[in-house]
Amino acid sequence: MQKSTREIGGQPRIDPADRDTIPLFSYGFRPFFLGAAIWALVALILLMGSLMGLWELAPGYGALAWHGHEMLFGYASGVVAGFLLTAVPNWTGRLPVARWRLALLFALWCLGRLAFLAIGVTGALPAALMDSAFLPSLLVVMAREIVVGRNWRNLRPLILVGLLAVANVAFHAEVLIAGAPDFGLRAGVAALVALIVLIGGRITPSFTHSWLHRAGSPVLPASFGLVDKLTLLASGVALLAWIAFPGAKVTALLFFVAAVALVVRLWRWEGLRTWREPLLLVLHLGYAFVPLGFMLGALTILVPGSLAGTAAFHAWTVGAVGLMTLGVMTRATRGHTGRELAASPVTMAIYGAMIAAALLRIGAGALPQAYMFLIGAAGAAWTAAFSLFLLEYAPMLLGRRPERSAD
Repeated sequence: MQKSTREIGGQPRIDPADRDTIPLFSYGFRPFFLGAAIWALVALILLMGSLMGLWELAPGYGALAWHGHEMLFGYASGVVAGFLLTAVPNWTGRLPVARWRLALLFALWCLGRLAFLAIGVTGALPAALMDSAFLPSLLVVMAREIVVGRNWRNLRPLILVGLLAVANVAFHAEVLIAGAPDFGLRAGVAALVALIVLIGGRITPSFTHSWLHRAGSPVLPASFGLVDKLTLLASGVALLAWIAFPGAKVTALLFFVAAVALVVRLWRWEGLRTWREPLLLVLHLGYAFVPLGFMLGALTILVPGSLAGTAAFHAWTVGAVGLMTLGVMTRATRGHTGRELAASPVTMAIYGAMIAAALLRIGAGALPQAYMFLIGAAGAAWTAAFSLFLLEYAPMLLGRRPERSAD
């Protein structure tokens, strides 16, 4: 357990030569967390303006398809990259990918965002081709680091990154051929949910264990065991069934089983005892949106018309992905830039705004009579969360560590 507590917090493995490196390209979390946060804000503003008729968004691709793509494969893939580039050096004992190699990876990610920002000029197919280069490149770089470091067990998360890359290509193909995403959309969401179940299931109890142990708590999170293995299996099978058979009754049953297993697993992590430490509590809350998504998905299948089909989708994307990524970004940024691992009032406001965005967006699916109002409120809350993140964390991401241990 102790090794994994260094995955996204604490002291990073640093090349002394990086004291002379531009801080932004000294460690993977810096450019990708900053870029992802900026894009999460810009992409949402562009969508809201499009919905209000202020401008046309993504001609030739479709505004809603553009929005779904840029949240999943733009914002979320950027955070995934930042996390992996930060975690893998601690998994393998190797120095981090930095300087020109990191700058090239980030440039590839930016190329995709710029291509989709100017899709009316570039055309949908060229934009899709430019965007599709990033995730395979990230996969190759991360696989090389893990293989050279002989850290074989950590190849498993890369399988899900591979699924995310395939889903991205499928998403583009479906939009260009059929006009709307289907399989690629579900596969992309499933890959991100699976990453949260897998990686969130490592870091959340690990950090909780360390904090409760230091606090002298007599009760600690349960160790990884049979319950965790069965939960991973149940979640994986349910997500695969959803990708292949999204409306089948058997998928609803598998969703229900996965939800129960995830709730049991989450309860064993003693998250309620972390209420005094928001940097920890937010990870438990973000993880809780995963079983909520499974439950809402099962209800949508079994009781047609009870909820809009997007309720489960947004429990996963805005709730689980949104809250968990912000929890990871705030913790990693503080830990790797030499700040205290404690949530400031601004950080707590960030978490509160994202929770509000998730609940409002889920509610919009359940309350069609208030749909537009709730959509607008959810968008405002999302915008507030990332505006506050950039206000507090952009200076940390752009600046150097304290002189004592500069990175």
